[in-house]
Amino acid sequence: MPLIEARELSRVYDLDSGRVTALDRVSLDIEAGDLVAVMGPSGSGKSTFMNLIGCLDRPTGGHYRLDGVAVETLSGDGLAELRNRKLGFVFQQFNLLPRVDACANVELPMAYAGADGKTRKARALAALGRVGLAERAHHRPMQLSGGQQQRVAIARALVNEPRLLLADEPTGALDSRTALEILALFQDLNREGVTVVLVTHDAEVARHARRVIRFRDGKLLSDTRQEAAEAREALAALDAGHAVEPGSEMATLEVLA
Repeated sequence: MPLIEARELSRVYDLDSGRVTALDRVSLDIEAGDLVAVMGPSGSGKSTFMNLIGCLDRPTGGHYRLDGVAVETLSGDGLAELRNRKLGFVFQQFNLLPRVDACANVELPMAYAGADGKTRKARALAALGRVGLAERAHHRPMQLSGGQQQRVAIARALVNEPRLLLADEPTGALDSRTALEILALFQDLNREGVTVVLVTHDAEVARHARRVIRFRDGKLLSDTRQEAAEAREALAALDAGHAVEPGSEMATLEVLA
């Protein structure tokens, strides 16, 4: 059974200026363990699609099943419980609480789930270790770099062992090298079995996914498989100072830098 099953999924907004169809009868499946990039220009429907599969909004038409659960049948409390148990979110702006340390930030989803303090701390420290930040557990966000803050946000998203990790422009606020480090982390997590969906406008980010879904004007434009670029290979080449071929991923990164 697919982890995500969308059938004729639609989202229509009734505005003062008229009806706006943000998503128009989209049907697709995403299998557990996949690494998917969702692309499209502003207004294409990609963010609406993410909000729907992330149970942050309700469709106005069609059907959506997440891990076998018919999402459109759930109450508000049911949606909140499903998000907490099945989903992890990573956003461009990190959304960390500035006055508490990394460990306390990572503990938050478990607090909402009712876990006791000892369990929360142990699992938060384990999640920070998983993203390579065990030694920064007691640093506040302002004491961390942008890449480290995003790693804290990823640890927070992982701490409840979600079935699906949704990342909305997760490298948008990062420099090119740090973006590669975050993409390498997503690929590592995916190899461990985490299903990852990246929403991005950046073709370089999408190259690191195994499947690319493109939206335009609220419709599914294309859905293709590809051989994913390996972010760790690019990082190793950067560290080694290897010469790069024109037109390669590394050459693109040098231009961007």
